[in-house]
Amino acid sequence: MANDPRMTGYLMRALSAEMAAVQQYLTQSSLSAMWQLKEYSGRFRRDAEEELGHAQRLIEHMLMLGIPSNGTQLPPIRPGRSLEEMLLIDRDLEIDVIRLYEEAAHYCARVRAEGLQALFASLLQEELGHLRDLNHLLTEMHQGAIA
Repeated sequence: MANDPRMTGYLMRALSAEMAAVQQYLTQSSLSAMWQLKEYSGRFRRDAEEELGHAQRLIEHMLMLGIPSNGTQLPPIRPGRSLEEMLLIDRDLEIDVIRLYEEAAHYCARVRAEGLQALFASLLQEELGHLRDLNHLLTEMHQGAIA
């Protein structure tokens, strides 16, 4: 399994996506703090920590498989010019990683890589939860509950 180039590709893409999310959320945390949005600054900081935990889990699995953790294909940061724009950008990032994890989990199930399938399925569920949270915040914003 460690020599499966497709599996290695999924792991590398996942690590890159998680590291990009860490950088994205830390940037948004700092920007929110500059805008005096303390609650959102803390929220983005917690999101960054969660994504860093995902990266850690991926790295651990990569190391167990003898794959170097070279997740270095990071997209440019898009911090956003308003809170709503930040949340919309984050929603798009979450949708992209959800698609990646769905595809990776399906492939792992097909090739009977149970350990990695469980990892991708677990990460998928966590990212789906994050997407639900973002959708909830955006709904509240459009209903006027968030300034």
